Amino acid sequence: MDDLYRELILDRFQQPHYRGELDPHDISFEDDNPLCGDHIRIDLRIDGQEKVVEAAFSGQGCAISQASADLLLEEVIGKHLDEIKKLTKEDILDLLGIELGPVRLKCALLSLKVLKAGVYGLGEASDDLVE
Repeated sequence: MDDLYRELILDRFQQPHYRGELDPHDISFEDDNPLCGDHIRIDLRIDGQEKVVEAAFSGQGCAISQASADLLLEEVIGKHLDEIKKLTKEDILDLLGIELGPVRLKCALLSLKVLKAGVYGLGEASDDLVE
């Protein structure tokens, strides 16, 4: 089963569905993982009911960070901002479908940290957002 998920991660890394930038956007935030140099920016368009109608990410990094961002954005389109605030690291791990060590976990969670910092309107992202 791990092989299937590894294949999904490689596919999303090589051919992401949500790579790009939204201009104009309603929410935008970016941050990096200083341990490995991964960088993610997430842009969202929100409708009048506070639901995500469009999402895109840009940046560079390892297959885990980039695939995680792509899978996460697929998950949040159509969701209310309050639902996004409730996402956890377990949600990301479920999307990826494989076990990760501590260093790779930081890579996988970068997109969630960036997304939640943007949704909360924070000036700075914090690891506390992904617990």
